[in-house]
Amino acid sequence: VQLQASGGGLVQPGGSLRLSCAASGGTLRTYHVAWFRQTPGKEREFVSAIWRRSGNTYYKDDVKGRFTLSSDNTKNTVYLQMNNLKPEDTAVYSCAADSRLILSSLRSAASYDYWGQGTQVTVSS
Repeated sequence: VQLQASGGGLVQPGGSLRLSCAASGGTLRTYHVAWFRQTPGKEREFVSAIWRRSGNTYYKDDVKGRFTLSSDNTKNTVYLQMNNLKPEDTAVYSCAADSRLILSSLRSAASYDYWGQGTQVTVSS
């Protein structure tokens, strides 16, 4: 499966963005999908994921209540709606997918075989 991430940009604090992760060459609803983010000099960190077996979504603690992951199977796309953005949300965001990982490894970037390119999110006044 090939993944294409998009939707990043420059937004003021308190603003919103919606990131998209569109898939081709595979049916995304059969993959567990996650969003990660990375800033220069830091490790890639988990942001959110959907566990397909239950449909449950998971979030990094400091984005809970602000970010929402959703899936549109008709468009073979997963979205990350980001509201009330903060300067510390500034990063390159990437989506990842894998069909074989286990729940305990959902938040680990090393568990994912398929990655989209990153999209820059900058939160600044």
